Amino acid sequence: MLNKDGVRELCYIVSIDTIEPIVGSDNCEAAVVGGWKIMTRKNTFKTGDLAVYFEIDSKVPEKEPFMFLQSKHFKIKTQKYTFGGKGNFISQGLLMPLTDFSDLFEYDIVSGMGWLYTHKAKSNIKKAEDAIVNIHDGLTELLEVKYSVAEDNKRKSNSNKYTKMVSRHQKLFRKNKLVKWLYQRKWGKELLFFFLGKKSDKRTWPDWVRKTDEERVQNLPQLFPGDNTEWIVTEKIDGSSTTFTMKGRGRREQYYICSRNVCFDKPEKNEKLFYDTNIYEEMAQKYDIKNKLRKILEEHKDWDFITIQGETFGPSVQKRNYNLKEREFNAFNLVYGTKENSYIRMNSIDMKKLLDNYQIPSVPILNEHYKLPQTIEEMINYADGPSTIDGDLREGVVLRTYDGINSFKAVSNQFLLKFKE
Repeated sequence: MLNKDGVRELCYIVSIDTIEPIVGSDNCEAAVVGGWKIMTRKNTFKTGDLAVYFEIDSKVPEKEPFMFLQSKHFKIKTQKYTFGGKGNFISQGLLMPLTDFSDLFEYDIVSGMGWLYTHKAKSNIKKAEDAIVNIHDGLTELLEVKYSVAEDNKRKSNSNKYTKMVSRHQKLFRKNKLVKWLYQRKWGKELLFFFLGKKSDKRTWPDWVRKTDEERVQNLPQLFPGDNTEWIVTEKIDGSSTTFTMKGRGRREQYYICSRNVCFDKPEKNEKLFYDTNIYEEMAQKYDIKNKLRKILEEHKDWDFITIQGETFGPSVQKRNYNLKEREFNAFNLVYGTKENSYIRMNSIDMKKLLDNYQIPSVPILNEHYKLPQTIEEMINYADGPSTIDGDLREGVVLRTYDGINSFKAVSNQFLLKFKE
């Protein structure tokens, strides 16, 4: 789930939508949360219960209450169960009762519904909005949850000034109730940073560039059943997010190369690379990006800036190398700004037409007039299929509307089972 800052939360509070039986299983059932289905022991949860949900790709800390995951190396993945050939069920994520986290939160009942509190002295709360922790509030930092793959932690983690502050004072943020209470509020975070933060925590990043991350379809049940809106479908490529951006012209020209979280504006930033070489600068040189961005701005006089974002993929990038001999780049975003509108994102078709003129490759377009199916499950099944690059499993699909505003991703379960083990 993406939080209000557009950053992925690996765990958060949810309400159970419904409970479904699992064919072939006598002892387990499926808890449904949005588009996610999670296998649980029977009678652990009921419809409407609050719980803590951990998304796939998560790794929990090696301590209680997570020791039951020791045999799985504390990692949470997509798992397929056949129950001795009696059924076929794919479980995604982990659900844990609120009572497993009584050291962090007090659980109480208000007006017949469960809510979480961090301030035990605050009783007699009458309204749901008065609860300190609400449904969909992220708990990633509080519960010390990380990505299950070391590479992802370096490339994709929310490496902002607050998380750096927390990492230096882990004991304080884990045990001090007042500090935890403050950290859940925007003004409280700023107050804590005033006393505990460092100037070096502030990360240089072009202020006109937004990070890349798409919401998973399982977190968007409101889109289904689909209507007559047409979507453009592109292949989702398994690689490393790469950003090239240029603002201004002549002496005012600003040009940056960025990974998902690091802007390589200074040589010492290379120390933050996960890879042995700077694959992002490698792509910039391979496709002559700087000169091409300059030419695009010359031809579009009303553009203040241009940003191209995409995937660098191939040998030594993720487990999926696409049988390539050298790394390649495919663009999935083209964003520009004008005096009238500071953020305009092209749709995938218009982006490809423009970039083709400059020999900058784009992600493959699979369907230009796709309409959403009736259910999320159908959408996830559609994500399965062969890659147009090498014929092996594709990671999934990304859908975007013609105005370039709305988009989401559907990741292939077959891909997750094969390449994310």
